[in-house]
Amino acid sequence: MDRIDSDGFVDILRVVSRRIADARVELGELDGAIGDADHGASMAEGFAAAVRAAAEAAAGGAGCDEILRPAAVAFLNAVGATTGPLYASAFLRAARRFDGQTVLPPDAMVDLVIAMSEGIAERGKAEPGDKTMMDAWAPAARAATAARLSGASPLAALAAASAAASAGRDATRAMVASKGRAARLGERGIGHLDPGAASAVIIIDALHEGLSAALLRHGGVA
Repeated sequence: MDRIDSDGFVDILRVVSRRIADARVELGELDGAIGDADHGASMAEGFAAAVRAAAEAAAGGAGCDEILRPAAVAFLNAVGATTGPLYASAFLRAARRFDGQTVLPPDAMVDLVIAMSEGIAERGKAEPGDKTMMDAWAPAARAATAARLSGASPLAALAAASAAASAGRDATRAMVASKGRAARLGERGIGHLDPGAASAVIIIDALHEGLSAALLRHGGVA
């Protein structure tokens, strides 16, 4: 398999949506410790809406570069609040990176991680150490970039991104939040994982899983 068409891309996004839905309760419990307990529901509903919109666009003949824009709008409409604009920005940044590419190479899933991290960072203005999802997304993007430069395969680069994101998520347990609702807790938030960082790990893991499944279906290697 040397190319992913829009239907294949939607299939990969479906894996992400399923994994987020599976973790809905867990993410809600994490958020309940330092926020308002809605992160799991918001992420599950947002990704479900995004996948529906992407699938409709693909069914209408849209290429890979076109399906993320309606996905962004759908996520924002379904979620709103803080998470909606962040992930809408993530999808839109990836859409710009894929502009003009109706089909994508497997390596584009590495670009997707990097672009999503950039979009979230630009919109949210958070940095690693603030106890937000950027504590997972930023190291994931750095690890994916480094792995690619070292000659790693797309799957290996995504695995490196996932490992870095997991380490970043775990590091949030010792942090004091400086952004979002959790910031009002001050040091009382120490000892709790950031739910946004936790969901970021699930997304990156699922992208690895989705690409691996796509390659197996088509007898490819990446």
